[in-house]
Amino acid sequence: MDQSDSDGVTTHCHSDTSIRKSHHSAKTKSQLITRLNRIEGQIRGVKGMIEKDTYCDDVLNQIAAIQSAMNGVGKLLLEGHMKSCVVERIEAGEHEVIDELLITVNKLMK
Repeated sequence: MDQSDSDGVTTHCHSDTSIRKSHHSAKTKSQLITRLNRIEGQIRGVKGMIEKDTYCDDVLNQIAAIQSAMNGVGKLLLEGHMKSCVVERIEAGEHEVIDELLITVNKLMK
């Protein structure tokens, strides 16, 4: 089953493990890439802070901001995954996707 996301672009997931892919809309993909580019810049900034012997607490605060930003990316991906791939696979009778999802959520919550 294909699903339309908020910008009307159809998304669907393949459950065949040899070709499993997620298909995000152009808008979603752009949003994720923008967030990841910002995070990449933050990581480079932390590296620079360490090279300049910046006060540890300031570096740790930047690391916390990066972790929060990564959690935001993970939440967006998880929401899309649950609304499309997981629903599609359950409707196709592939109930093992629930165990797969639980493992993934446990990893995200560490």
